[in-house]
Amino acid sequence: MPPFLTSAVSRFGTTLKGFTVGQRTVAAIGIALLALGGVALTTWATQPSYAPLFTGLASADASAVVQQLGKDNVPYQLADGGSTVLVPQEKVYDERLKAASAGLPAAPASGYSLLDKMGVTTSEFQQNVTYKRAIEGELATTISHLEGVQAATVQLAIPEKTVFTAQQGKPTASVFVQTLPGQTLPTDRVEAIVHLTSAAVPDLVPANVTVVDAQGAVLSAVGVGTSGTGAKQATEYQQRTESSVQAVLDRVLGPGNATVAVTPQVDPRSAQQKSETYGSAKGVAPLSQSTTTEKYTGNGASGASGVLGPDNIAVPGGTGGTGTYDSTKDTRDNAVNKTIEERTIPAGALQRQSVSVAVNQTAARAVNIQNLTDLVSAAAGIDTKRGDVLSMQVMPFSTASADQAKAALAAQQAEAAAEASARTTTTLIWAGAALLVVGLVAFLWMRSRHRAVREPVELDGELLPDEDTVAIEGGPTLTVPATPVLPDLTAVPALPDPSEDALDAERRRAQVNRLGSTEPQKTAELLRGLMDERQPV
Repeated sequence: MPPFLTSAVSRFGTTLKGFTVGQRTVAAIGIALLALGGVALTTWATQPSYAPLFTGLASADASAVVQQLGKDNVPYQLADGGSTVLVPQEKVYDERLKAASAGLPAAPASGYSLLDKMGVTTSEFQQNVTYKRAIEGELATTISHLEGVQAATVQLAIPEKTVFTAQQGKPTASVFVQTLPGQTLPTDRVEAIVHLTSAAVPDLVPANVTVVDAQGAVLSAVGVGTSGTGAKQATEYQQRTESSVQAVLDRVLGPGNATVAVTPQVDPRSAQQKSETYGSAKGVAPLSQSTTTEKYTGNGASGASGVLGPDNIAVPGGTGGTGTYDSTKDTRDNAVNKTIEERTIPAGALQRQSVSVAVNQTAARAVNIQNLTDLVSAAAGIDTKRGDVLSMQVMPFSTASADQAKAALAAQQAEAAAEASARTTTTLIWAGAALLVVGLVAFLWMRSRHRAVREPVELDGELLPDEDTVAIEGGPTLTVPATPVLPDLTAVPALPDPSEDALDAERRRAQVNRLGSTEPQKTAELLRGLMDERQPV
């Protein structure tokens, strides 16, 4: 073993022997904690990082994937109730390719792949049903790829075709979506689902598509749209109107000096409106035009004939005269414009509303109530012809709630201050205790380092002769001056005589100490030579 290691081990053993029982216990506990921390850190550092291999698996697919991983001796973990399989990060892509080559996960046949299994003996009814299922599967697969959608199911209701156009029904669709945990579909994404579904089916209008989520909430209803039911539309209009009016009042009167209540009445019914309008095309030449003109001119002649009188007896006529006849007939076939308009009136049309505003009497003294009424009327969209009502009253406000809130806030602040003070005191106590323990350990350690080792010595007589010469093998001869003689202490009882070896060792130790105090440089050189030659003193 190298000399420096031997010296280090020797010093460590000497220091350890100088520890008390308490110090040794503390040192053992510290070493054990360090060992446990090292083991935990090593375990954490060497543990592989897991990543999802597949998510949202069915039970059968998850079982097949786990069996495949067991054959490949790949460690795995299950999450989300067994629907998610986790493998080490470096194994994700390899195992995903192996699972794909084995046909895992085995998704059920859906979409247009259903048409591949149809034979020549398939009936027309089966063909229609299979085609409808194919469209439903394709739509469900497309919708499930939208952000925030975990799974989707589409059901189509397509009426049979008939030769009677007036009796032809309109197709409808229902879409069930399951969102990811903790997420909700925004309105624009619901509208995207509605338009995607309606565009995939002939004669399907967006108003006939219903979207429902996994919680049972209707995101888009038939005839209503994505705005929801009439009650939901009324609530949204109420919140929107109250917010706009309250913003105006808070800006003018200050926060807390006015309150607003809006009660809207919306039409929960939806309707379809179709109108045809005919009008002449201005600036367009007529399709056809014909003109007929008749003109007659002549003199009347007298004769025997006359007008029949009573008993069919001719009455002689009067004298003849002249006359003219002129007739013109113009016929035109003009082009006619025809406009056909079809409108869908969704539910939720505002029928009337009532707005109530209460203003604090203290804050109303500095404003004009009529001007404030006009502001509120414009902000709420009041229409008197529609039957809207606006009521604004100035009255004193109660301060009980504000006082309670102020008292609660003060109590909460006092409690928070007390908790902060208690935490500070606890932290100081623990810090003081820790410093005390560290100081005590340091004191005991320093005391053990400086503890003198006492050995019994002979007090009677001289320790050394008047002059002693120490000869060291391989080194110079040292002359030690005489030491003082201790007085004779007769009162002290005699101790047992030490052995010759003990006296010799004590004598040599005293000589070396005296030499080190008088000539430290020579002592250092001597000790260095002794250590190099590995010779004991």
